[in-house]
Amino acid sequence: MLENYTHVYEKDPEFVTRLFGTTGQDDKDRQDYLGLIDIPDSYSGPRLQFPLTFTDIDLLIEAFKQQQILHAYYVLEVLFESKKVLKQMPNFTHVKTSPSKQITVCGDLHGKLDDLLLIFYKNGLPSGSNPYVFNGDFVDRGKNSIEILMILFVSFLVYPNDLHLNRGNHEDFMMNMRYGFTKEVLLKYKLHGKKILELLEDVYTWLPIGTIIDNEVLVIHGGISESTDLNLLHRIERNKMKSVLMPPIPIDGDHSTDLKKNKVGTTTMPQGIRTNGSFSEQLTKHEWEQVIDILWSDPRGKRGCYPNTNRGGGCYFGPDITSKILNRYQLKMLIRSHECKPEGYEICHDGKVVTVFSASNYYEEGSNRGAYIRLGSGTAPRFFQYQVTRATCSRPLYQRVNIIESSAIRILKERMISRKTDLIRAFQLQDRNKSGKLSMGQWAFSMENILGLNLPWRSLSSHLVTTDKDGNIDYMSSFQDIHIKKPVKEVQSTLIETLYRYRTDLQIIFNIIDSDHSGLISMEEFHTMWKLFNSHYSVHIDDSQVDELAERMDLNKDGSIDFNEFLNAFHVVHKFDRLHESDTQLA
Repeated sequence: MLENYTHVYEKDPEFVTRLFGTTGQDDKDRQDYLGLIDIPDSYSGPRLQFPLTFTDIDLLIEAFKQQQILHAYYVLEVLFESKKVLKQMPNFTHVKTSPSKQITVCGDLHGKLDDLLLIFYKNGLPSGSNPYVFNGDFVDRGKNSIEILMILFVSFLVYPNDLHLNRGNHEDFMMNMRYGFTKEVLLKYKLHGKKILELLEDVYTWLPIGTIIDNEVLVIHGGISESTDLNLLHRIERNKMKSVLMPPIPIDGDHSTDLKKNKVGTTTMPQGIRTNGSFSEQLTKHEWEQVIDILWSDPRGKRGCYPNTNRGGGCYFGPDITSKILNRYQLKMLIRSHECKPEGYEICHDGKVVTVFSASNYYEEGSNRGAYIRLGSGTAPRFFQYQVTRATCSRPLYQRVNIIESSAIRILKERMISRKTDLIRAFQLQDRNKSGKLSMGQWAFSMENILGLNLPWRSLSSHLVTTDKDGNIDYMSSFQDIHIKKPVKEVQSTLIETLYRYRTDLQIIFNIIDSDHSGLISMEEFHTMWKLFNSHYSVHIDDSQVDELAERMDLNKDGSIDFNEFLNAFHVVHKFDRLHESDTQLA
């Protein structure tokens, strides 16, 4: 998709720079920019004192407990200082422990501040005698990503030898556009949010990509592949990995790096687009794939190494691959994160791979526990579980799994409603007698043919449709308890479904086009965005329908619309939600 957009806009240098340019912050930029920011006397939030000390960690935590916002000046100062220290660090941090000085390893936090505070409450704050490894994915999804980053970076600056930060696949500005962190920063820092995001792009690239404990335990965010080369990963220039979604650009005439054939199925960036005019500012294809594998891969019980079709990047690796790589580098264990587990952790591959996930209630309240690991030289790893909401702590595993399943069914129904017109057409083609009913086989065939999700539709049917005593399915019951709310009644359902289905992709394009991060989009920009979108997906919708919708959404007729409001207008309403709203109104 990026390749397609860039071809359309290859004559627009500003657009290309926003996609592929580097930020290159330096000390002069730091002084010039911070010198322009005033902290007013009326500011009542935490005031950090540089050089930072442990009292600043306490100050920050207490302020965030009170839901205070750290001033943009301090946010930028922390990021500039963190980048300065991170640049001096190797790709892999080597840590030594002892039975009397153990280390704590935490997994994904995903913006869930309560989980981080609970870990510190149970396990103590970071210090010279209480070291930590935070194994990536600090941001996105949750609502307090910037607060988590600030606590971690301030702690890192106070204890640079005892708090270790690994890069995850969400420490990536393109991922942030899709999964919420970009929106969070711009909402909390309307004036300086753009600068914070630009600086973060750079800081991400300097995060170490792994930690090795006692020369025995490898801690990386995702996993490994059969070709993982730790010697190479120790040497690469990690700061050249700006985004996992931006593969290396082939040097003119060099077709040996054609990424259209690479194993992770990503597209090649178009030739001729250079980052700051130099191909030396990127990793090689092989180096890039090595980093992708350790950030994105997942373990599986099946032997071998094969493409990670679920994520579209990295691989699935079996127990034989784990043994092969660990033996090659004289390691005993791999600790990774990257996957939510009902109990907060999971052990596989004969005890050689441990997954730790620290964001409890990840899907919904009660869906999973969080966990962290404590380990030291000569001692077995110990696992500590927790759950933020007290009411859910006592729920047994089967109840937590049921919550995850209910959440998945809810998402699946939203997928169905976004293809309602296509599904009804497919059902009616099978329903030659116009009875409104299909056999289980016909219904399952139609569902898979339209949605292409490779799911066990027969098993799922009881959650999705009603079936009569003869086993036939009332196919319109697929949509009886859910619909997409139309912002404008006259708009065709096909258009509404299309906009809902691709709303996240439209949001990403908008974030790129909206260079001033105002949240407003002109009619001209809206048409440009639709043209970019339509050129990639070849959506069969007449442009005049989209024009009419945009004009209707321009409520005050000033030639611009609030794009976030525009997208939020297309939301799915579940029957349960409507009943809950009615109960609330009655109460």
